[in-house]
Amino acid sequence: MTRPRNTIVSLDATPYYHVMSRCVRQSYLCGYQKLTNRDYSHRKQWFVDRLYQLQSIFAVDIAAYAIMSNHYHLVVHIDAQATKEWSNDEVIRRWTQLYYGPHVIQRYQKGACLTPSEHKAISLIAAQWRERLMDLSWFMRCLNEHIARLANAEDNCTGRFWEGRFKSVALLDEKAILSCMAYVDLNPMRANTAKTPETSSYTSVQLRLEARKTATESQPAILLPFVNKQVLKGLYFSLREYLELVEWTGQHLIHKKKEAVAAQLPYLLKRLNIKPLNWVKLSKQFEATFKVFAGSFSMLKKVKSLLQIKRMPGISASRKYFD
Repeated sequence: MTRPRNTIVSLDATPYYHVMSRCVRQSYLCGYQKLTNRDYSHRKQWFVDRLYQLQSIFAVDIAAYAIMSNHYHLVVHIDAQATKEWSNDEVIRRWTQLYYGPHVIQRYQKGACLTPSEHKAISLIAAQWRERLMDLSWFMRCLNEHIARLANAEDNCTGRFWEGRFKSVALLDEKAILSCMAYVDLNPMRANTAKTPETSSYTSVQLRLEARKTATESQPAILLPFVNKQVLKGLYFSLREYLELVEWTGQHLIHKKKEAVAAQLPYLLKRLNIKPLNWVKLSKQFEATFKVFAGSFSMLKKVKSLLQIKRMPGISASRKYFD
């Protein structure tokens, strides 16, 4: 059964989410179409360009992404605190990069003399826009609608580009965040379109590796950075350790040797206390395993109480993989 979005996305539960959208009929509308002998791979760059734009407007950080031929994955972090620090002018400046504001907003931006009631109306509009700028649904709407319009214009057609609304999974703790990020970054290797993370085009791991070529600690501006201190904004892991983990997991996916799993375990697996074979299984089937919430059993219990959910999904999978 489809769940209302407000029972899945709750910033009181977690700011981290895995989101995914798939092209209609699972067609390769962003890749090479054998049936029509047409190549739409250039559309993948549309996603990257739009992500750059949206992450500079919304209070949404991109932790990981993978843009495939018929679908895409994102791991995002919603920074609600950032919106509280924005002035009304900053909120208006951001939102009007995407949409025209009402007439009163346009007059305000031009410096016109306004009445007290108009100033009150502007404050109410800015408050509504502030909420939207940290709303995952609005972020995805601005992403998916933009790509659909470009693709339909290129194909000179109308109709659906996406199968339906985007899917989302709440990532409740660092085990869920890390395993989901690795799952997303390893999409091309699972699909046999790449042999290494370095050659996995249109993924966040490739972008991170390219940034490291210039400097060891360099990180892409579009992505939520890895940080070693919780006082800083970012992912509380070492970039080097994460790349080591993705490389180790990817090689197992390619060679499929069980004996290689036990050898030279990455540090992050030891830190998170996840069994190697369980980790490899998650790197193949995270999306199929966790449909709504992902995290440890204790976190699922907290969220169940917080959101007043009668039947909590994902408990058996949580006990198997994370506890």
